[in-house]
Amino acid sequence: MDRLRRTGFASSRSRPSLALGLAACLSVLCAVAGIASRRPEPHYARIAQRVARFLPREHLARQPLDETMSSRAWTHYIDSLDNSRLYFLQSDIDRFKVHETGLGDALRRGDIQFAYDVFETFLARVRDRRDYAAQWLGKGFDFDKQESFTWRRKDAAWPRDRAEWDDLWRRKIKNEYLRRVLAQEWAEQQRATEKSGADAMPRPDDPDKEDEEDDEDADDFSLSPQDFVIRPYQRYLDMLQDSDSEWVLEKYLSAFARAYDPHSDYMSMSSVEDFEIQMKLSLVGIGALLRAEDGAAQVVRVLPGGPAERDTRDIRLKPGDKIIAVGQDDKPPVDVLHWPLNRTIRLIRGKKGTRVVLVCIAADDPTGSTIKKVDLVRDEVRLEEQAAKLTVADTRGFDGQSRKIGVIHLPAFYADMASRSLKNPNPRSSAEDVRSLIEDAVAQNVDGLILDLRNNGGGALPEAIRIAGLFTGRGPVVQVGGLEGVNIIESRDTEYALYSGPLMVMVTRVSASASEIVAGALQDYGRAIVAGDSKTHGKGTVQTVARLGLDPKLGKLKITSWIYYRISGKSTQIKGIVPDIVLPSAFETMELGEDYLPHPVDWSTVPKADYRPVADLTPAIVALETKSALRRSTNAGFQAYMKLLNRMERMNRETEVSLHMEERKKSLQAEREFSDAQSALISETIRPSDEEGREKDDIVLDECLRIMADYAALVATGKAPAPLEPTPAETAERKSLPHALRDWLMN
Repeated sequence: MDRLRRTGFASSRSRPSLALGLAACLSVLCAVAGIASRRPEPHYARIAQRVARFLPREHLARQPLDETMSSRAWTHYIDSLDNSRLYFLQSDIDRFKVHETGLGDALRRGDIQFAYDVFETFLARVRDRRDYAAQWLGKGFDFDKQESFTWRRKDAAWPRDRAEWDDLWRRKIKNEYLRRVLAQEWAEQQRATEKSGADAMPRPDDPDKEDEEDDEDADDFSLSPQDFVIRPYQRYLDMLQDSDSEWVLEKYLSAFARAYDPHSDYMSMSSVEDFEIQMKLSLVGIGALLRAEDGAAQVVRVLPGGPAERDTRDIRLKPGDKIIAVGQDDKPPVDVLHWPLNRTIRLIRGKKGTRVVLVCIAADDPTGSTIKKVDLVRDEVRLEEQAAKLTVADTRGFDGQSRKIGVIHLPAFYADMASRSLKNPNPRSSAEDVRSLIEDAVAQNVDGLILDLRNNGGGALPEAIRIAGLFTGRGPVVQVGGLEGVNIIESRDTEYALYSGPLMVMVTRVSASASEIVAGALQDYGRAIVAGDSKTHGKGTVQTVARLGLDPKLGKLKITSWIYYRISGKSTQIKGIVPDIVLPSAFETMELGEDYLPHPVDWSTVPKADYRPVADLTPAIVALETKSALRRSTNAGFQAYMKLLNRMERMNRETEVSLHMEERKKSLQAEREFSDAQSALISETIRPSDEEGREKDDIVLDECLRIMADYAALVATGKAPAPLEPTPAETAERKSLPHALRDWLMN
């Protein structure tokens, strides 16, 4: 170990010369290759001019392509290449800055040369840093020196000069090397423990393969730390050098689109083909929604019924994980850091039944010190596994009486559109499933009902409208605003509420879109108490895809053209839905939501729709929140849960890691112990884990059940609004209906 601290090499005396040889070899190869600069194709000017016309005219914001938008586009393009501010020097930025406010004018002229000049500078910097990394890996490191590495650099300054640049990269490479050495050491300790017959702990780089003792290639532990560290830089450089002019064009024009909002994009002809395949076919993959974040493919949410959601192992894919490498079955993973998201997704897709291996930075350790490997068998998202489920629990309220509380867990607003198009008389529908579950709950004489929309990212809007109507009856549910005005969408197929008793809606920061529409409508009507994270996701915009012309070479523009408004007139954009009672989940500690994206469409309001609230739940909410807060303050389990969330939040705020060997070992041990507890915490907020659909050790759901039991007790004692009863006019109207329909409504 002393030798390791001095040189950085624990087992191979020949490695320093190999690493130096690698750097020299790579430099010669690049020179011999004579890599040509990318240049705009003749028709790119026409594409640029059309994008410059389309964006101000068709985007919801109707913002002119002025100096402000030019500056935003400049920032987006630079960040798309160097988000962590590791490659460009301040002198590069100063040179680029001259063009910052004039990019819009240049785009209108069809001049996009700036994009290619910046990219060639970036490519040269990446090549330089690859060579520098190989050089330092040949020298070795001093791990007794007290110093640290600032790994979170989104808002950091670019290096002022080469000396500062070199020192930053020396620390960066040292951090990656140290992380790898400790991972190998940990793996060797676990193998020794397994051989001695003791209980084995998961290995950090292959935690879900505890029984594969000899499969070193799968973990890449056969590679020396220096080879392991240099390999991603070489592959990244290869990817950039292989990128063509169209790739640069798409990145640059998307920077202009994203100057308007984070969900607008330019799609080149190649990307349009990918997009259309995705829309037309049932693609096979892992069942996860991904977005680009810090150069990696970050998991926004796992899709109900997909392979990732069906995975029941302790180590599995979770929201917040960042995918940094993708492998096919037993082949070595390919590093995908800084890859375009669509290229990473292509690697993840594949034939049904084949195995894909994902190497991820764990969500619970944003420093990147904890790397996990998750293998999944590709499959389609199974509609039946998205289906809504009902459980009924007996829970005591503050009055000591036990009450039946039903929980409808709805993971997505699904609709079997393919079956419907084939004239299936009974296509699968989330609204019909929820209707059936409500009838089942009413038949069991429940005293209250919870609609669990946690982590429900949305789905079919018509299904959301119908489900809201099951609890409100006929009336407005959401307003949709666009360039041509505001339209009100009503629930029409259910005249009266199918269930009119005490109701709660549960949400998290991952609940989005259609979930926000339902939760917002039920809250506006005074029909339900909303509980969960401090806010929902806040995506209140809708995108459409527009052709830039008849020639397919021009590509298409995905552009934001609509925005959702609640019936109260407030947008769901950015602010999302604010719960009446805040019960935080693990997602509350992560940077998830529209408010964390650059330049989102502004929150706004429109006149409220013509609707009649059914109750004022404010007094009941105050009473229930008071009782819940007291209960939580004296509940040891909930207090431990909150301490865990606070620890997660502190970790997510940390920006530096120690490069001292012993200090790093201690911090890694503490992180592993914390990760075990945190893993169980996130697990509870992702999926039902037993056959009845009830989540095990779900502390948030348990508290919601108690709140609902209290709510039912308040109703029973007349201290809260009673369950909705039809007015005399509504009762008379029902009596005039045909017997079968009347009986159904009155049931």
